[in-house]
Amino acid sequence: MISELSLPLLLAVFAVAGAIVVAVSVRATTLADVIADRTKMGEAMAGGLLLGGATSLSGVVVSVSGAADGDASFAISNAVGGIAAQTLFLAIADLLHRRANLEHAAAEPANLFQAVMLMLLLTLPLAAAAGPEFTIWQIHPVSVIMFAAYVAGVRLSASVREQPMWQPVETPDTRHDEPDEENDPHAPVMRPALIFAALVAVMGLCGWVISQVGSTFITRFGLGSSLVGALITAVVTSLPELITTLVAVRRGALQLAVGGIIGGNTFDTLFMVFSDVAYRDGSIYHAMGQTDLYWLATGLIMTAILLGGLILRQREGPARIGIESVLLMAIYGCAVAVAVIAP
Repeated sequence: MISELSLPLLLAVFAVAGAIVVAVSVRATTLADVIADRTKMGEAMAGGLLLGGATSLSGVVVSVSGAADGDASFAISNAVGGIAAQTLFLAIADLLHRRANLEHAAAEPANLFQAVMLMLLLTLPLAAAAGPEFTIWQIHPVSVIMFAAYVAGVRLSASVREQPMWQPVETPDTRHDEPDEENDPHAPVMRPALIFAALVAVMGLCGWVISQVGSTFITRFGLGSSLVGALITAVVTSLPELITTLVAVRRGALQLAVGGIIGGNTFDTLFMVFSDVAYRDGSIYHAMGQTDLYWLATGLIMTAILLGGLILRQREGPARIGIESVLLMAIYGCAVAVAVIAP
């Protein structure tokens, strides 16, 4: 059993699981780009659906495992802590894209719509926590609403991409979503899709290992569930998003990079839905602690700033990155400081 391992072995298992998730995610990024070209899905949609959902799978397993064990705070903080960390990753990627501000170059209506949808999905748990504790079969009605909103939002995101009602202003720095020359759009998609599915399964297994190690940290060393969830397991399970974002930026697939983060964050809100189903002691939203609510609000603020940056489309800012990237770094840094000082 993982919980019975010594500390050195525990850290080793944690590191190996995290490394596997990171390594697998690099390959998954390339395959997502190939699938996007061959299915004509587009980088933004492939990033939001395929890449975002795949790289989030390990995090889903961590949150659901925590909720099934009765630790609501661990489940929620892992979800919302990951959303904050992954939004920060776009600011880091902005540092690497030297030609222009990443949010300027990756202008895409589908990404804007997904950001709006993400803000909506982040406000629903806050509304549930502030309202009466009412459940049906130990599931809060907001969980059903969130799942339905996510499905509807995905459908609407597809229509926004296929039939946009407006287009961003063209500039020399605007990056178009065009198939890579080496990716034959008429080639079969089955083989890359099957490999992609296998990689997703590996990430899910590693997520379970990470959840077990995280739970052991909490029980053995008396660490706060929110602290472990938001700053340890959330960050580790979010590393695929960092790697895939950086790889996508280096490949020039900017819509895939931005869409992967926003789409992954949108999918991450479903962590709370699945956790509410797994949590058998009532509404998981009413079992959240103050620190969990703080991280939820942090994710909402960071998403609002990101959306503002996508709309503003600033070309250059401080240190050649957008002002929104500077703000994202500052807000996340403050959130970490508060979590450590007042766990």
